[in-house]
Amino acid sequence: QVQLAESGGGLVQAGGSLRLSCGASGRTFSSYTMAWFRQAPGKEREFVAAIRRSGGSTNYADSVKGRITISRDNAKNTVYMQMNSLKPEDAAVYYCAASLTSWGTPSGALYGYWGQGTQVTVSS
Repeated sequence: QVQLAESGGGLVQAGGSLRLSCGASGRTFSSYTMAWFRQAPGKEREFVAAIRRSGGSTNYADSVKGRITISRDNAKNTVYMQMNSLKPEDAAVYYCAASLTSWGTPSGALYGYWGQGTQVTVSS
């Protein structure tokens, strides 16, 4: 079992950058595929990015490709998401998720562990 805690959200102007972090408890962090999802008010939760166990394979939503980079440090039990060129439509609560079965697919149903979320607000 793993517990997740996100940090790094905040208010940023359009075009700016933020780096989100997600710390995980437990000694088996490297066994999990990690992902970021987001949910804006009135919208469904959507996949943003995922990274497989060793960090050698990543997957991104088309809407964020080229602007967002997911990475992980298994020694620190932490996954990161660097977000650049932020747009107002990127504003949402961002959730970190972990899966033992996902190979980085966008399906939230495959992720059994979720953090509480961190708010990202982008002003235009």
